[in-house]
Amino acid sequence: MLDKNTILKDMAIEEKASLCSGGDYWHTKELKKYNIPRLTMSDGPHGLRLQLKQADNLGINESEKATCFPSGATICNSWDVDLIYKMGEALGEECLKNNVHILLGLGINIKRSPLCGRNFEYFSEDPYLTSKMGIAYINGLQSTGVGACLKHFAANNQEERRRVINAIIDERTLREIYLYAFEHIVKETQPISVMSAYNKLNGRYCTENKELLDMLKNEWEHKGIVITDWGAENNRVEGLIAGNELEMPATNGKSDLQIVQAVKEKVVSEELLDERVGRLLDIIDKLTSNEKLGQSYDKQKHFQLATKIAEESIVLLKNEDEILPIKSKNIVVIGDMAKKPRYQGAGSSTINSEIIENAYDSFISAELKVDYANGYSRLPSAGDKKLRKEACEMAKGKDIVIVFAGLTEEYESEGMDRRTLDIPTNQNKLIEDILKVNKNVVVVLSGGAPVKMPWAHKVKAIVNGYLGGQASGKAMVNVLMGKVNPSGKLSETYPLKLKDTPSYYNFPGSNLNVEYREGIYVGYRYYDTFDKEVLFPFGYGLSYTKFEYSDLRLDKIHMNKDGKIKLTVKVKNVGNMSGKEIVQIYVSKENSHTYRVKHELKNFQKVS
Repeated sequence: MLDKNTILKDMAIEEKASLCSGGDYWHTKELKKYNIPRLTMSDGPHGLRLQLKQADNLGINESEKATCFPSGATICNSWDVDLIYKMGEALGEECLKNNVHILLGLGINIKRSPLCGRNFEYFSEDPYLTSKMGIAYINGLQSTGVGACLKHFAANNQEERRRVINAIIDERTLREIYLYAFEHIVKETQPISVMSAYNKLNGRYCTENKELLDMLKNEWEHKGIVITDWGAENNRVEGLIAGNELEMPATNGKSDLQIVQAVKEKVVSEELLDERVGRLLDIIDKLTSNEKLGQSYDKQKHFQLATKIAEESIVLLKNEDEILPIKSKNIVVIGDMAKKPRYQGAGSSTINSEIIENAYDSFISAELKVDYANGYSRLPSAGDKKLRKEACEMAKGKDIVIVFAGLTEEYESEGMDRRTLDIPTNQNKLIEDILKVNKNVVVVLSGGAPVKMPWAHKVKAIVNGYLGGQASGKAMVNVLMGKVNPSGKLSETYPLKLKDTPSYYNFPGSNLNVEYREGIYVGYRYYDTFDKEVLFPFGYGLSYTKFEYSDLRLDKIHMNKDGKIKLTVKVKNVGNMSGKEIVQIYVSKENSHTYRVKHELKNFQKVS
């Protein structure tokens, strides 16, 4: 164990300052003189992106093989906290095998607009659901002794100009919507680290925002460290004063010298520097003392878990005439994504998957012979017309046409926001043309965010797999064939059109500022309060069976500020197939003296 007090007493200012920035791209500094080992960090959050060679934070350079679990936007549709705990646990096991001390996840920023290019990595538009799923994930991860890094703190709700944009948010909105999940996850899990975001919040960069970091450390009593997002620090001295212990990546000693100079000029007291370095030493000691480091894990078990999570997260949006599950063998599968699945997002969370199972091969493995047509190019091209014609010819006379479509890699990625809710035009044209020759069309969607579906009222079924990880194809086929009854429900609203979204007139803002003028009216809080029609609502999802609710009871009808009410309800499967239901509890306050949303999610439970 490190003797923190003795080390701090013996260390020179220069040595203390040196610990406050990275040793290289993925490591803290090692100080052999004091037996201080270095920490290893790696990107996450739905897999381990460990880079042993050339490093980057955009997912460009090669990383080691790892299990690619479903993305955050996907797993939240499962509403299954026990399953997400297991995912966190599995990620921790893969970190241990590779001697990784901190996994850079979980990202929990609220989905203010469906256009945010990184929404595939985040959970939900709802802060309560986000907090409960986040608590399960981090408890699972940290149960292995691996540290989590809760990010991006805070109000990092867009990719456009993310390094300079100033998010202007009133305090009530900030606390009720954008900080709620951070607060509750910090209080209930004590994440080893929190990552400060690139953007400004109410005029101050998050890395140097003392009010924000004081809230984290003093009000919420966070005991861990604050790490900058990679390259996010703008003024190292101000950041240190505000509460940022560790700047990443390495700065080649530049920021260390700035800290030393600030101490000598009494801008920073040595006592404050000792406090920051002391926290770092506590975390280094805790993480490097983990006796589980280096132990192996069961790859097959992790693959099975990834499959299970993907299955539980699939959302059945439409099933007219109960066309699903598949009952016929006269089937054609159409779409490039059936053979080359879009199974994860792009950017720092890109995982080098151990294996990738596509839907077409999974049909064959399930001994269901299907015809196939490509249907469209990943990048729209002059050849799309020919591909559509070939697909339509093959669709004629089939009992079921299954079209795999959705957002391509070029449409959503870290570093850029979408400009539209549309999927690629060539895919929409393909679906419309197929409908002219066959009405029994099932659309299987991939993507990390809501999209428009101009054909939704015409097709027989819509199944949304989001970004289901390396087992996405197998999981989807299991649902289509009825081996698994879909039980996912949407963790975000699908609007009819972009103009309906509450942040429409204030996203992504001006060159310098973005004003959150919609206030607390985010997602369903807006659509439900103002009776706005939507394509698919928050919390929506169908099943191959039916459930009946009865005997709803409360143990009391009045509750004081700190009180609790017990609610019980009977849920019965009245269909012909076993399945799971997600019971959702929403509350509202009548005769409120301040403006409030119509109702808010306050509890949920997945039952079977």
